[in-house]
Amino acid sequence: MAKNRHAARRIRSERVRYQIARTCGDRPRLSVFRSVSHIYAQIIDDKQGRTIAAASTLEESIRTQIKSGGNKEAAVLVGRYIAERALQANIREVVFDRGGCLFHGRVKALADSAREGGLEF
Repeated sequence: MAKNRHAARRIRSERVRYQIARTCGDRPRLSVFRSVSHIYAQIIDDKQGRTIAAASTLEESIRTQIKSGGNKEAAVLVGRYIAERALQANIREVVFDRGGCLFHGRVKALADSAREGGLEF
């Protein structure tokens, strides 16, 4: 058992990433990081070790449209942007990496928005 919540989150994150590596095949990974005041999403090609597309609430184009970066509306907007950028890079299928977070709230809102935008996972 982990000594604190940060260590527990890191353990959960490594467990999720291990399962993804075992089962995902050649698909890139849609990684989500959620902080108190912002949310970030990246599409990562693990074979080449590079980021293909990224979106976050820190971007000026997203920041002007939202009141706060730490709510579901912001997560929905980031999901739309990441799906749009993935389609521009000719990526339709990804595997979802929720990190150490539970799949509810802002993480689920981002995932649902990315699915509506055209990503399949």
